[in-house]
Amino acid sequence: MPFYKGFSTVPPNKWFFLLMLVFFAAGCKKVDEQPGLMGVCPMVNSTDPVRNDTGVIVNKVISATFNEAMDASTINATTFTMKTGSTAITGAVTYSGMTAFFTPSTKLTPLTTYTATIAAGVKDPARNAMKNDYVWTFTTAAPLSVPPIGNAMQFGVFGGNAGITNQGLNTVINNGSIGTTAASTLITGFHDGMTGDVYTETPLNVGNVTGGIFSAPPAPGTSTSFTTANNGLADANIAYNNTSPASKPGGTDPGAGELGGLTLAPGIYKSASGTFKITNGDLTLDAMGDANAVWIFQTASGLTVGSAGPTGARSVILKNGALPKNVYWHVGSAATINGAGGGVMVGTIIASAGITFSTPGNAVQTILDGRALSLNASVTLVNTTINVPN
Repeated sequence: MPFYKGFSTVPPNKWFFLLMLVFFAAGCKKVDEQPGLMGVCPMVNSTDPVRNDTGVIVNKVISATFNEAMDASTINATTFTMKTGSTAITGAVTYSGMTAFFTPSTKLTPLTTYTATIAAGVKDPARNAMKNDYVWTFTTAAPLSVPPIGNAMQFGVFGGNAGITNQGLNTVINNGSIGTTAASTLITGFHDGMTGDVYTETPLNVGNVTGGIFSAPPAPGTSTSFTTANNGLADANIAYNNTSPASKPGGTDPGAGELGGLTLAPGIYKSASGTFKITNGDLTLDAMGDANAVWIFQTASGLTVGSAGPTGARSVILKNGALPKNVYWHVGSAATINGAGGGVMVGTIIASAGITFSTPGNAVQTILDGRALSLNASVTLVNTTINVPN
């Protein structure tokens, strides 16, 4: 008798039980007697980093996304683990939506292969368990190094091919120069602390440049100082490209564009929206005892530090060995630093379209421990101290 005809003799009230037997044989096994409907088997749909990824940043948060919502109580440090070789990596495990996250307690080691595991037995709310371990590996990037800035290193301020303006009596460039490839007449409110040359100072606008001023003629600009300025601008452009997302990929945006109030480990940070702000509080950079720790911040558009009002100044605070020379800001358009005056900004700012410190009339000093390098537009300082790092 044909197989299908044999089945046709099964009483109708037994079809349900036959179908359930087939379902249990092919589907997920229930792991306990808790009530719940049988559903699709839980499984990992995707991971970040992906399997066999390379060049992963060392401050990466590892994640795994499931094909359905999971029982959060089953996602923990026992079921989501990481190792390098046989050495377990400590970290915090969290769960949100359909994604589990592993945040290492310390930054990962460069050029090292790690293995992450989601253990079989993690369950969905209906108590269906994932059948097999999900295991994947990835390799971290080489150590993040300070981008070389060559001939731009000597400059505390560079005004691209546009110029530099000082407004105030208390602007000083310590341990560095200022420069532009434009004519010397586009540098206003400064004197050269080495030569004594004056660049359109007035009784209300006096700025001291301890390391010299470099521009195109006319005098006091010379062909020699113009060459120095050209070399500085060329190397500033190279540094700008070397800090870009194309050259330094993998940046994260932990505050959705707002860096104020955060404490950040060394690494690459890229604004998803195209702008970074430090307005809700100060930004702290924690080197965790590593004097070579490097931070690179990338924006496709602007950078704004500080908010309006007399208490609007914001600062970047360095902690546990962090150094100004190891902080870089890649700014796709313009940067505005503490428009209300005051505050301490840190790092080498390389902006495509200009940099402004404070606003006219502010007597309180604004400080930059770093460099302000604009590639294509002017830089304006109002009662600003710039301490150029070695």
